[in-house]
Amino acid sequence: MINWILITLLRLTPETPAFNAAYFFAEDTVKILILLLIITHAMGLLRCYLPIARLRNFLTSRKFYGADYFLATLFGTITPFCSCSSIPLFIGFLEAGIPLGITLAFLITSPLINEVAIALFIGIFGWKVTLIYLASGIMIGMIGGFVLGKMKLEKYIEPYVLQESVKSESGNDKKSFQENLKKASKMAFRIFRKIWKYIIIGVGIGAIVHGYVPNGFFEQHLSNNTFAVPVAVILAIPMYANASSVIPILQSLVEKGIPLGTALAFMMGVVGLSFPEAVMLKKVMKPKLLVLFFGIVGLGMIAIGYGLNAIL
Repeated sequence: MINWILITLLRLTPETPAFNAAYFFAEDTVKILILLLIITHAMGLLRCYLPIARLRNFLTSRKFYGADYFLATLFGTITPFCSCSSIPLFIGFLEAGIPLGITLAFLITSPLINEVAIALFIGIFGWKVTLIYLASGIMIGMIGGFVLGKMKLEKYIEPYVLQESVKSESGNDKKSFQENLKKASKMAFRIFRKIWKYIIIGVGIGAIVHGYVPNGFFEQHLSNNTFAVPVAVILAIPMYANASSVIPILQSLVEKGIPLGTALAFMMGVVGLSFPEAVMLKKVMKPKLLVLFFGIVGLGMIAIGYGLNAIL
């Protein structure tokens, strides 16, 4: 179908840069948008049955000996990162008496892993790379949260945080499955409407890279560079974007020769560390905690990049 449209209707010549770019764009756009709708519906429904208040109570009423960090990062994977959700959740966790390290584990993981990124990774890279991506994000969240927690940095939280009254989300136990499904669907389409344009832009940029950048260009300039991973993370900080617009570009970069570890470190830097995020978190954290937070998370991304490059 795509070949027919490109060759018959658009009269593009096969195996040319224009044809390759257009084919990449058409195939990935359709595939990613369909996967996005499916997974955002599934994750929205899951959130209806996993209310925040219950999770807070679950974490504060038991001793997990390390599993509490894992559960915090797991919850971060199903919570979209934005100023209207992550900061209230972060404050709510602190109010509930959850230790700072555990709340930071959630805060680290939330931007790195979400249903949108999972949908894109599955559609573009397949299950193997998706699982590596999930494990890497969870590992950074758990280790980063643990290290920051052991540093006893509670005094560097802005005083108003612990005094702020945050309304907990109520459970949905009394609602029928149909009502929860309707709510999840509204949530999914709200997310879809916000990011579909970014997906098209991201896939479009990826298509241009795929079709027009010469083979070996990126491999020549980055793959053999010892400092490629930290440089990729540092360069990613000012390049704020969401996963939907970055991951398609990474597909093209990987195809052009950039090692997966370097590409993944770059993507994590873009979605997990940024100037807008720093401005937002400055409302909650004092400068020292903010610098330590960014530094430790950045080091985790660099370590993941080097580790994946070594084993893949």
